[in-house]
Amino acid sequence: MTFAAEQETGESRGAIRIHPVDEVEVLIVGSGFSGLGLAARLEQAGIRSYRILEAADDLGGTWRDNTYPGCGCDIPSPLYSFSFDQKPDWSRLFASQPEILDYLREVARRRGLTEHIRFGQTVDKARWHDDDARWEVITADGSRHRARFLVSAVGPLHHPSYPDLTGIENFEGPVFHSATWRHDVDLTGKRVAVIGTGASAIQFVPAVVDQVEKLTVFQRTPPWIVPKADRPFTDRHRTLARLFPPYRWWVRWRLFWLHENRAAGFVTDPAAMQKTEDLARDLIRRQVPDPELRAKVTPDYAVGCKRLLISKDWYPAIGRPNVEIRTGGVREVQPGSVVGDDGTKTAADVLIFGTGFDAQNTIRIDIEGRDGLRLADAWSAGNQAYLGTTVAGFPNLFLMVGPNTGLGHNSQIFMIESQARYIVELLQRLRRRGARTVEVRPTVQESFNRWLDRRMDATVWQNGGCRSWYQDPRSGRNTVLWPDTSIAFWRRTRRPRLSDYLRDGT
Repeated sequence: MTFAAEQETGESRGAIRIHPVDEVEVLIVGSGFSGLGLAARLEQAGIRSYRILEAADDLGGTWRDNTYPGCGCDIPSPLYSFSFDQKPDWSRLFASQPEILDYLREVARRRGLTEHIRFGQTVDKARWHDDDARWEVITADGSRHRARFLVSAVGPLHHPSYPDLTGIENFEGPVFHSATWRHDVDLTGKRVAVIGTGASAIQFVPAVVDQVEKLTVFQRTPPWIVPKADRPFTDRHRTLARLFPPYRWWVRWRLFWLHENRAAGFVTDPAAMQKTEDLARDLIRRQVPDPELRAKVTPDYAVGCKRLLISKDWYPAIGRPNVEIRTGGVREVQPGSVVGDDGTKTAADVLIFGTGFDAQNTIRIDIEGRDGLRLADAWSAGNQAYLGTTVAGFPNLFLMVGPNTGLGHNSQIFMIESQARYIVELLQRLRRRGARTVEVRPTVQESFNRWLDRRMDATVWQNGGCRSWYQDPRSGRNTVLWPDTSIAFWRRTRRPRLSDYLRDGT
């Protein structure tokens, strides 16, 4: 351990405080699925000089933060989990938030990852020092860390997105986002206004509809929804999964290919989405008998252009007598009401945002790479990386679930494991060659992103007649999703090509 002196500010100005500087080989920021998945891979490779910095007081990332009623996953549990740590006793096909969080805690405990986590460490700054090829990381409490390699694993669904509403500061009741649910607010008998009809809203609205007196949902754009075929797992399934590992792998394999085969409809063959559209329209016909409401909830854009949602209780919930769907946006908020675009005033005691996350500004750390280049400046025209993992101008920096690694059709955990394997193998090959630094060549990154844009131009996300949070509002580029199959990403990341990288300035 080394030490650094730092001048104090404020009341203690003039005093000198000595901050210990902890040095490790790999420093990971974030302890959600991606941070823990990379740490587990490092352990498997025998790289144990690593640390995880976590801003919160518990691990879990988005599955720790999102505790709203009805919160759960829309990918089957046996697939939305680590391949190297498959849970045999999931309670049901689509796990709820508490069960997923418990799974992550158990994985971290059993694999000895928890002892590498430093909680309550909000990372403010990271600076690359070329002279000794190290990252210096400074946290909000003044702690300093040094590492050869820095990994951002903060996740894309981390910062809640709030609409800019006139008068919101004047609202007299509780106001909160689904990602920061106020469990101290009793909704019983309340008039509740919900803004947004995305993935979170279609889960929490059915969960609270029986409690409230009146629930008004402000919907700018209706989502496409297909039935959620959820069910409890039988005792027989759990016994087989526990006693016969090949059965676990068979279940996972079957679910993977069931989802993977949907990729063509999003990426290359719009006609392949026709069955999905028929399924979604049939769900509306069966569950929404009122023609006026049916018209409100039927999208006018292609299936898959926005995130495709699954639910079996959204339409029955919004068809309840105490629920009203208001189309359009919100003009303003008044002390006890919400005023829609059409000027109609709706009385409300509680206001809940179901408006998703800011997926374009995910890394809110002041990261400074080679020659003082800041990541915010490098991404001023939009986020871009190479394989969503490395960024030109930032040696020894890796991103987990970076730009264009999100999926619209399959499990994100598969992508996370592909990235983790890629990063760890790259580190191992650098070790064997005695290289101190690795940095993607700018020409390689540029060529890759040109390919991305060409590939993306043919997708339903760009041609489906909608705008979505996948697209950067500055350019219209889709900077979130991977425009190909999961297997294609796996192939690209299966083995690093050292020719893609500068090593020690070469």
